[in-house]
Formats: sequence, structure tokens, C-alpha cells
Amino acid sequence: MSYKQLTYEQRYLIYEVLKMGLSQTRIAEMVGVHKSTISRELKRNTGKRGYRYKQAQRMAQQRQKKARRRISKAEWHIIDEKLKTDWSPEQVSQWVKRCHGIIVSHEWIYTHIWEDKKSGGKLYKHLRHPKNYRKHPGTGDKRGIIPNRKSIEERPEAVDKRERIGDWEADTIIGRGHQGAIVTLVERKSRFLRMGLVKRRTKDSVKETIINLLAGFPVHTITFDNGKEFAAHEEIAEALNAKVYFAHPYASWERGTNENTNGLIRQYIPKGSNFRQLTKADISFVENRLNSRPRKCIEFIQPMLFLKNHCCT
Repeated sequence: MSYKQLTYEQRYLIYEVLKMGLSQTRIAEMVGVHKSTISRELKRNTGKRGYRYKQAQRMAQQRQKKARRRISKAEWHIIDEKLKTDWSPEQVSQWVKRCHGIIVSHEWIYTHIWEDKKSGGKLYKHLRHPKNYRKHPGTGDKRGIIPNRKSIEERPEAVDKRERIGDWEADTIIGRGHQGAIVTLVERKSRFLRMGLVKRRTKDSVKETIINLLAGFPVHTITFDNGKEFAAHEEIAEALNAKVYFAHPYASWERGTNENTNGLIRQYIPKGSNFRQLTKADISFVENRLNSRPRKCIEFIQPMLFLKNHCCT
């Protein structure tokens, strides 16, 4: 059984479920890999303070950088030739591993394509969506830059550990034809949900909605994605006396609680729904349904009761 490289998202999931005391076999089932992959991951990337997903990712990347020095120009030539026949980076990655013993991840190949493009190369034109091609996380994408944003890396460790009530994750769900949006805010420890309907996904309307939704609730931090609708984050922070952080681009798992809750919302408001037909009563109905649903992750307590009990202690 060969070892499969884990993604940052999978390492975050391992970090979360380890705290639940599950076996490596069960963790492997949840992550979707062989149990030997989990065993290897824990042996390689557990530090003095235990397994931490950010540290594990850094350690794995350091090993990958060392491995990169072993790929020769001749091997890159083989990779390039397959890219020029319109193979995807993932297809190339698996083929060169099987046929030539070249270990190169598809993420690395994407980075190679971007570097080739910057130097005037044409490899990117062989991707299936060359016009929409963007460089991958960490390569300086300028799309949707938000002034004065603080990275999630600066966020207190207490937020990761869900040690307190008042740490929120925020996102927007977009309606059909980009007509209207729903602002969703989920408290990390209790999984308590707040929802608000906005006619237009502008920074001002989203700002006012977030401030109104969280008024009267404990708010220590809010973690956003990189949508431009959150550009008024400094005003939100000031109004709520909170600290605001942003996840890495393309890293939705860093707001996993929010992403999971958005999936639950889709049970009531499916993709492709016309948000113009939704009312505040519709939004309140969904919010109340989810807040009164017992959740396994908090020992089958209802989020609304969990929040109330912990706010009063």
C-alpha cells in the first residue's frame, strides 16, 4: 500500500477528530484514506505538543521542497510533453508515478505551469479552463484583495480549540443568477447559527447585516473568507468590539464549521433557489430548525441550548 499525500483540509480533519479519541482506522474512514496513511502521518508530523494541522502541513511541505531537488530537467520534459497533450495535472502526476517512478503532486505541477506562464510559456493553454486559470494558494493571486486583512495564522489558539463561546465564522450563500445572498454566521463552539437575507451582496449591506445579527451575542473573533463583500471588516470589528481574521484563499476547510452548516442549510434552500422569493420568515424558519436540531459534535445538545447554558456559566 503506497502512501498518499494528505491535503491541508485532511490534516485539519485529522486534528479535529483526534480530539474525539477515535481509532486510526476510524479516522482513516472519515478522512477517506487507508489507515496506513494516518499512521504514517502521525509518526512523521506529530510534534512535542501533539498533532497540530498547521505544523503538520509545514513539515510535509518542507519534505516536499527537499524532494523537488531530485526532479531533473529530463523528468520535467516528460511532464511537459504530457501536459501538451491536454492531460490534467492530476492525470500527469499519477501517470509519471506509475510509469516513470517520478513523485510529483498535481499541486506542484500547477505551480510549475504558473511559473512557466510567468516566463512566457504556454503550458497553461492546455488546461481545460485556460481563460479561468489562476495560480494556486500561496502564489500571490491578486483577486479580491481586502485592505488591512489579518491572516487566520494570527488567530489565537483558543479559537482553534473551541475553548470559549464567541468565535464566529462567516460566509455568504449566493442565490440563482447572483440575485441576492444569505449571510451565514456560525459560532464555533456551540454551532449556533445566525442568518440574514441581503438583496445585494455589497460590503455595506453585508456589514450592516452582520452587525445586526450578532448584536447582543458574545463576539470575540470572526473568521471570514476572502469575498469582497467582507471588505468593511474594520467597521464590523469596531462595531462589535471584535477581532477579525481571514482564511487563506481557496481554503474553505479553515472555516469548516461554517461550510458544514451551509450544507445543512441547503436541505431547506437548495442550490439554484431564487432568493428573490425568500422572505425573512423563511430565513428565520431555517435558522430555528437548525438551532433546535441536536448535534452529535456537542453530545446531541441543541445549539440554542448549548449557547444559552455556556453563556450563563
